[in-house]
Amino acid sequence: MFGLLLTVVAALRSVVVYVVVSLYIAVTAPPGILIALLIRRPNPLYWLASQGVRLGLATVGIRYRVTGEQHIQRSRPTVYCVNHTSNLEPPVVYMVLAAVHPRLRILYKAEIHRVPLLSTVFDIAGFVPIQRRSREQSRFAIETAAQALRDGNSFLIFPEGTRSRTDELLAFKKGGFVMALKGKAAIVPLTILGTREAMRKGSPIIHSVSLSVRIGAPIEPSEYGLENRATLVAATRTAMQEIGRASCRERV
Repeated sequence: MFGLLLTVVAALRSVVVYVVVSLYIAVTAPPGILIALLIRRPNPLYWLASQGVRLGLATVGIRYRVTGEQHIQRSRPTVYCVNHTSNLEPPVVYMVLAAVHPRLRILYKAEIHRVPLLSTVFDIAGFVPIQRRSREQSRFAIETAAQALRDGNSFLIFPEGTRSRTDELLAFKKGGFVMALKGKAAIVPLTILGTREAMRKGSPIIHSVSLSVRIGAPIEPSEYGLENRATLVAATRTAMQEIGRASCRERV
């Protein structure tokens, strides 16, 4: 009975946050996009997004504790590899890294680019869509992202490519690692624990929970090279698993 009550409260709170965030987007997105197009810079969109994320997380009651902040790379382009069990990881990671990387870019699956308004915002922000079913498009996307890294930008990737229904990591896609190698960027593993309990795959209900965000030590892709990218992928996956286990021990 108590569990049912908690679910009802979470559902009602979720409705409130969806309404609040939707109204925020409806009011701020059009002028934000217009200003960004006029000045040809994505800064207004990033600022508006950060305020919207902060509003949404506070409304739904999501809290997080960060360890390993010393591993955030402040003076070089970086690819942050994050586990993916929920829709909550992108906004949480953005808030964690915003102070150092206020214009963090994302390598994301091209299906999301079909959403009209979202595709416009993503294009202005310099996010890069990747279509895994098209080798030619994937190659172009990786080259585009690698050039952005060489220009000094940093990226967020979800190497599993989709959300996991458990806390176990799925197999990693290699595209983001090739991007890091070609862009001469560091790779930083980052694991978030608790997002699956907060919002399960396929469910719109968001529960109020406290998350554990742990940032691992950087990995140097240059030590591997393109010919050993599979070893680089395995090393990053192992690092993320170890970080996840450490986070689990903290929560026990």
